[in-house]
Amino acid sequence: MLQSPGFLMALLGFLLLLGPLVLAHELGHYLVGRWFGVKADAFSIGFGKELAGWTDKRGTRWKLSALPLGGYVQFAGDMNATSMPDPAIDHLSPAERAQLFQSKPLWQRSLIVLAGPLTNLLLAVVIFAAFNLAFGRIEATPSIAEFTEQSAARDAGLKVGDRILAVNDHPIESFTEIPEYIVPFPGRTVTLRVERGGSTLVVPVRIAAAVEKDEFGNEARIGRLGIAAGKTEILPVGPVEAVTLGVEQSLGIMRMMATGIGQIISGERSVRELGGPVKIAKFSGEQLSLGWLPFVSFAALISINLAFINLLPIPALDGGHLAFYAAEAVRRKPLGLRSQEWAFRTGLALVLALMVAVTINDVSSLPIFGG
Repeated sequence: MLQSPGFLMALLGFLLLLGPLVLAHELGHYLVGRWFGVKADAFSIGFGKELAGWTDKRGTRWKLSALPLGGYVQFAGDMNATSMPDPAIDHLSPAERAQLFQSKPLWQRSLIVLAGPLTNLLLAVVIFAAFNLAFGRIEATPSIAEFTEQSAARDAGLKVGDRILAVNDHPIESFTEIPEYIVPFPGRTVTLRVERGGSTLVVPVRIAAAVEKDEFGNEARIGRLGIAAGKTEILPVGPVEAVTLGVEQSLGIMRMMATGIGQIISGERSVRELGGPVKIAKFSGEQLSLGWLPFVSFAALISINLAFINLLPIPALDGGHLAFYAAEAVRRKPLGLRSQEWAFRTGLALVLALMVAVTINDVSSLPIFGG
């Protein structure tokens, strides 16, 4: 087992990870906003007190702020960094109003908000596509070559040579497709459709729960069938297939994240499995210490995480804005400013409470506290 890197490596990894990802996210908002003629008053990496910055010829203040836990683009007409409408816009000239975020059609505002998470998702796709192009893809027949010492599949009656055709009616073409339907669900029972000697069988299997550790001792509770793949080979891929695989891999990770959040809400998983800034910093330093390839791969995972979190329908997040726009599309008029203000305050309180909770989780898991 490797020794976890120290504070400086964790800090460096955190800054190298979160800085570019936040920059990409906010650039998505900014560039689409500029495309539609919206003026940006401020573009900040971090929150709070400005540490350094400059103002460009368009009047946008580009700045680096003290709290490196995110960033924002404040468009003209926004009262604050959460894009609450500023009541003072009623007194602007027609030319000034034309540059306001709130003056744009609903579809343009929606695209501006959606651009941030989509940029993070696109970044992950690009990273995965580059890896696929460089290293190829793993192709493994979904046949059982052997069982582990403790195997849920063998206990359920499966045999060596059985070919897995489907998991819970999800068709399986390659062994690499199986983990998405098994790993997030320790303790659940799944139905496997298998081919054996020309016949098709349907076998219920209770997924075994396993606690696995990585090279730094970090633990994860996952599901295991206890089987090993048949013939495995690495196949080269072209640019188009590399991108297609990158999209599939990114969406697969988002589905697993959605599953995890659902399990935490339902009580199937502990809230202690959530991680926050401290844990991200710890993992960033560990992956950076392993080299650039593991670190970039981890960056893709966190980029998808940022996209997923920001799409949640919580006011003060991008998903909250999109929920308001959906209501506006149905009502044919925006929600009242008072309703929006209360919703944003509630959403901000929820986000802050969640940040406090995951930070407490993070700190309590550190070795100094016996974690």
